[in-house]
Amino acid sequence: MKPIISAFECASESAGPRPPVLLDVRWQLGGPHGRPDYEAGHIPGAVFVDLDVELAGPPGSGGRHPLPDPEEFGAAMRRAGVSRDTPVVVYDGGQGWAAARAWWLLRWTGHPDVRVLDGGLATWDGELSTESPTPAEGDFRPEPGALPLLDAEGAAALARSGLLLDARAAERYRGDVEPIDRVGGHIPGAVSAPTSENTSGDGRFLPAEALAARFKELGTDGAPEVGVYCGSGVSGAHEVLALAVAGIPAALYAGSWSEWSADESRPVATGPDPQ
Repeated sequence: MKPIISAFECASESAGPRPPVLLDVRWQLGGPHGRPDYEAGHIPGAVFVDLDVELAGPPGSGGRHPLPDPEEFGAAMRRAGVSRDTPVVVYDGGQGWAAARAWWLLRWTGHPDVRVLDGGLATWDGELSTESPTPAEGDFRPEPGALPLLDAEGAAALARSGLLLDARAAERYRGDVEPIDRVGGHIPGAVSAPTSENTSGDGRFLPAEALAARFKELGTDGAPEVGVYCGSGVSGAHEVLALAVAGIPAALYAGSWSEWSADESRPVATGPDPQ
């Protein structure tokens, strides 16, 4: 199953006999809350999901967006109408990071049919609704472990034995700037792979062939395992999604740089090279 869906396909399936549950996950790092935008207009039937509250645990030693408690996440998804046997389509305002975070969490906890609206709400040319639906309670029960997950030690090991991709902007990878975390730089051995280079100007993913070529150039061919991290596990999920579009399985280091850099005993590399 393709992990992304076009607006045309989404509209067609929504009008069909087995419509997907629609989740609106509009969110911006450091920006305004997404709920007002949702209330101003969303795809009809979509339920708003709060990334900071429902797709992440409280910030702390595990990073700025640690994984949520699986039971609390499951309860939030059931409230949104998610059932195990019902397809799910998630979207955001167009950047794709927040939608990818929801996609990754649902897939990691065992949901078999989740797709991201390619290009987000900006690609939707149908009507919008201001009504907030109250869906019937779903039956989804999380079973974590369906996708590979890395901790800090696993990420460090993978940077030596396989390929660990850093999905942040190149200047943060190099350590030129660090606007959020304690220190700039990257995990030693990690390769810079900004997630912004996985999409075109309109936010849609590059074709699968182009993504596969990009990741091959970064070293996926011959790597026994591939992993991804970012600042706090959000844009990294978008890179895992891009890899999935290219047909390449990858693990996510959910704690990412916000967890790694908080521990002063962990090594930090700077500059354009992995080491």
